[in-house]
Amino acid sequence: MKMLLPLLGFSLVGLNAFGQDAGRQVFAVSCAPCHGTDGNGGELGPGIATRVPMRSDDELRMVFRVGFPASGMPPAPPLTDSDTSALIQYLRTIKPREGSAPAHATVTAGGKTFAGLVLNQSQFDLQMLGDDRKLHLFRKTGAQLRSVTSQTDWTTYNGGPAGSRYSALTQINKDNVASLAPKWVFSFRNTSNLQVTPTVSEGVMYVTAANECYALDAGSGREIWHYQRARTKELVGNASGGINRGVAIAGDRLFMVTDHAHVIALSKVTGALLWETEMADWRQNYNATGAPLPVGNLVITGSSGGDEGVRGFVAAFDQTTGKEVWRFWTTPKRGEPGAETWQGKGIDHPGGTTWMTGTYDAALDLIYWTVGNPGPDLYGEDRLGDNLYTDSVVALDAKTGKLKWHFQFTPHDVWDYDAQETPALIDTMWQGQPRQLLVQANRNGFFYVLDRTNGKFLQGTQYVKTVTWATGLDANGRPLVAPNMEPTLEGRRVYPALDGASNWYSTSYNPITKLYYVQTNDKGGIFTKVPAEWAAGKRYMGGSFAPVPEGAQRVLRAIDITTGKAVWSLPQVGGVDSWGGVLSTAGGVVIFCEDSGALMAADAASGKALWSFQTSALWKASPMTYQFDNKQYLAVAAGPNIIAFALP
Repeated sequence: MKMLLPLLGFSLVGLNAFGQDAGRQVFAVSCAPCHGTDGNGGELGPGIATRVPMRSDDELRMVFRVGFPASGMPPAPPLTDSDTSALIQYLRTIKPREGSAPAHATVTAGGKTFAGLVLNQSQFDLQMLGDDRKLHLFRKTGAQLRSVTSQTDWTTYNGGPAGSRYSALTQINKDNVASLAPKWVFSFRNTSNLQVTPTVSEGVMYVTAANECYALDAGSGREIWHYQRARTKELVGNASGGINRGVAIAGDRLFMVTDHAHVIALSKVTGALLWETEMADWRQNYNATGAPLPVGNLVITGSSGGDEGVRGFVAAFDQTTGKEVWRFWTTPKRGEPGAETWQGKGIDHPGGTTWMTGTYDAALDLIYWTVGNPGPDLYGEDRLGDNLYTDSVVALDAKTGKLKWHFQFTPHDVWDYDAQETPALIDTMWQGQPRQLLVQANRNGFFYVLDRTNGKFLQGTQYVKTVTWATGLDANGRPLVAPNMEPTLEGRRVYPALDGASNWYSTSYNPITKLYYVQTNDKGGIFTKVPAEWAAGKRYMGGSFAPVPEGAQRVLRAIDITTGKAVWSLPQVGGVDSWGGVLSTAGGVVIFCEDSGALMAADAASGKALWSFQTSALWKASPMTYQFDNKQYLAVAAGPNIIAFALP
């Protein structure tokens, strides 16, 4: 829609004076110069006759307001409410030319009749946007069609609010997993190593990279729609490299973050933008990569930028309007409670970002969100003290965002041991009594068990081979920091490495085996500090890091949460530079991203390797599972590809 009104001398105000042709007149002035007089395409724009039926009235209003900047389409000229209504009414009357696609059709499947726009079809399948504003997927057998959908969905980053990345599906099990084979592959364009976990709802899979989302037929990988906007120029931080970890699904909406720290809602049916809210100013080094978490009528998320000296927060937004409902700042300002734990100028650019997805306990109505490292990462002289609430888990009231309790894993962190490792919420017996637990294999090398009702420390155990920065934990879970382990100007050798004993990739707790599965790194590093000054558009690490040249290995460990000890371990072969996670199922298997680039399956009880498929990818993502058309699939992002596996 081109802004031609000043040149033509028209004012849209009063166009209703043209009577019944008001909508046609608005279209002729503001739309037809680009999209053609009949809406089927013009010199400067594509046809819209086949696109209008894919959008609701509210979605069309959003298009008028914001356009499609990534595609070069500007917003419409300002429209009155009456002009907007008249234009929408007219757009509903335009018809596609003969042979245009998608075409409106009526199909019969399983004795039911479906009418709508045929988005894609082949000799094997058909995808339709129904007149009922739902996506319908069909499979062809000869001249017959049958409707298909998913029986088990995966609608959040970890598959559910508890963070355990566990599935009750059993079709793929330890007895047949060796027969798994790839069923389809979908490749992103102009993207390298994806970090997304696919989500699935009603037979449709949603996958993302920075500022783009694809809807795919979950049974074939065929693209249904694609939302994209331009990436932000001059952005700093992880999102500038194209990282996005996925969407959350609630009702008829998808929620995701943009690279420049906005949160947006899309229609899960059409991909249309429904609302957009700025969380923070990207020019002050904020960016965003994490998958949001839906809780009730809210969607909750955080930001990235801890290595660039931003101030972290967790924020909740109304799912319908995008209006911010509450915000919890993870670090205090000068003079606020907690500021006494920041001695020096470091409090002005403190870090403590919240770039991974949180967890939620509906019964307690508490949200648990892990908090990142303080800044600058490796230089602590300007921020003496514990530096609350960095390197912590905070428990927040879901309705208000008020802090209920916190637990800090690594006070005054100078090794970049953030707490972004996904915790699991577990209800089980603890020392003979039922207890509500939160467990985490922290980046600092210790496995923690907390009472999630009040944050009480119950147990902490070293879970990797070597930890040198601390000699253990005291009775309250506070680390006993070893002397002479902080980074130096010359470089200090410390275990674990800056990559951590584990990191942000997914873990899994299996309630059948009662084991907690985590990818771990037996690896040390050389930590070097450098005084740092904060500046917009620049990193704020306060030092550098290099791995030690010997002795590193990646190991999948199955931890007994009652002892903190590994029941079994599965060492891997590789460079200990991969970032892939874990999935476990009721079928008795653990699916994990092996260090050499293979997707592997192991017996959940014994750790015996059962299956392997080499992707030759440097893992940056974690697997998930769903059931579609009565068949269980595993899916994972490997390099620029989404690969789905199933049994023959």
